[in-house]
Amino acid sequence: MASTAISAQGTTVQVGTTVGSAINITAISLTNPCRVTLAAVTGLNKGDVLTFTAIVGTTQLNGNNYVIQYIEPTTKIVTLANLDATGFTAYTSGGTATPVQWTKVANVRSYNGFDGSASEIDRTNFDSTAKEFILGLFDPGQFAMEVDQDNTDAGQIALMTAVVTGLIKNFKMTLPNGNTATFTAYVKKFNSQGAVDQAVRRSANLRISGAITWA
Repeated sequence: MASTAISAQGTTVQVGTTVGSAINITAISLTNPCRVTLAAVTGLNKGDVLTFTAIVGTTQLNGNNYVIQYIEPTTKIVTLANLDATGFTAYTSGGTATPVQWTKVANVRSYNGFDGSASEIDRTNFDSTAKEFILGLFDPGQFAMEVDQDNTDAGQIALMTAVVTGLIKNFKMTLPNGNTATFTAYVKKFNSQGAVDQAVRRSANLRISGAITWA
């Protein structure tokens, strides 16, 4: 069987820096995964984050953020990743979806991360004949990347600002084959380093908080 490996060249990392214009909702299908019909899907991409508000009927979506898994341009339907809506209240009317606006981080040289693991809960007791465990909550881990320093780049400026403010940010990594990983994280550090006969570089360390959504 032919290999399905892809090159990492062309990967992009983006940070959420603002929000776009609210898009009106015209229908919601209570399916697994949930499908939402919008007034327009222009400018939306797989892996984008939408915030839902003011929905009448399917109020379970209000105030929450969801990642786009698929987009159907002709019907203007977006599928929301990992959202089972089969038990939700039927849609009545109204509502908007507001997309996160992304800023690309320039000069990314490498990345590594998504290195989390589940915790172990010891359930050994006097009747055990060996140590017994169950898995606890999954820790999504961290994400690190190295960039060639550019203090004028909007993406790198956003990372520097996030270190100072300590605010959680949205991130999206897009691979050359179109697959995306969307997650929220704190920027723990964004240090600078240099050496003889080498470009000045920065290393960012992100602490992921919450689930990673692949689309």
